Amino acid sequence: MSARQFVSDRMGVIDASGVRRMFELAASRPNAISLTIGQPDFDVPEPCKAAAIRAIQDGHNSYTVTQGLPELRARIAESLKHEFDWDAEVLVTSGTSGGILLTMFACLDPGDEVIYIDPYFVLYKYAIQLVGARPVAVSSYPDFRMPVEAIEAAVTDRTRILLLNSPSNPTGTVYDAQNVQAAVELARRHDLLIVSDEIYTDLSFDGPCPSPVTYAPERTLLLRGFSKGHAMTGWRLGYAAGPEAVIEAMTRAQQYTFVCAPAMVQYGGLAAMDTDVTDHVDAYRRKRDLVYEGLRDCFEVARPAGGFYVFPKVPERFTNAAAFVDAAADRDVLVVPGSVFSDRDTHFRISYATTDENIVRACEILCDLAR
Repeated sequence: MSARQFVSDRMGVIDASGVRRMFELAASRPNAISLTIGQPDFDVPEPCKAAAIRAIQDGHNSYTVTQGLPELRARIAESLKHEFDWDAEVLVTSGTSGGILLTMFACLDPGDEVIYIDPYFVLYKYAIQLVGARPVAVSSYPDFRMPVEAIEAAVTDRTRILLLNSPSNPTGTVYDAQNVQAAVELARRHDLLIVSDEIYTDLSFDGPCPSPVTYAPERTLLLRGFSKGHAMTGWRLGYAAGPEAVIEAMTRAQQYTFVCAPAMVQYGGLAAMDTDVTDHVDAYRRKRDLVYEGLRDCFEVARPAGGFYVFPKVPERFTNAAAFVDAAADRDVLVVPGSVFSDRDTHFRISYATTDENIVRACEILCDLAR
């Protein structure tokens, strides 16, 4: 008798994370230059760490209310009011990934469809499938701009959600205001909920990142968090803001899943609301320029405008991205094949959240492979 009989059919569609596999490979090869994991290379700001430590020492170690600390929700709501003139309902989540999963539980029935843009964050497809819904990926190749016409062509009578991610993981694309407005009008025509994953919004290098909240607050669910801008990846703290009925349904789903975000971490989030990360944004803008200039003569590559990723195309002499990634690994440069984030295997992802020295050396090796 095999233990496999105890595993649900739905888990058959879920593969092990390709990013995590590369991360584990990096751990086994300490001398390699790892450009794999989407994690800032600076530490959590000191005021955030101090606030979390103080919360632990002051005994704030129990459950909070499911929605999150009232004072944290109030600060988030205040910031959204200032940014968008938006009176939004707010739910504190266990990371933006937790917010994505709660969204799917709260908004989808089996057979419903979600449209998202390929390349995409790895969680999207699997979170949709876990609730019995159907993921619909719409290609944005070759330039990764928002494919508005292709999105509209993919809409059916079962489409419920248009899922956007800007700045994008893995491409670093930031959708311009015209494209965002076009997506909003499309959502209105077809009565869709827009789910806007803006976890990288603090890392927008060439101006503000346009949000659908500006144009359609009544049908936008905003997902943000503290993992990338404040390096709090392991703390698992995010938030959702949007229509009251959606937030209420997500709150009920959280009651029976995550329960609440970690209490001491929420106090750290309060401190993060007052912590300036401009220096880190400036550093990543410089790193963006460094990696783009280092690769542009050897690869077909779109210049990223946010986040800390770039998504070059594999040279034609390689059969696919997996073959190129293996060749790079043999030279002690670890990158992630594009098939982890896409229905294609023609590109690879670099995370440039590392030292300038690593970026320069890695670009030299990758360009040597390309030649």
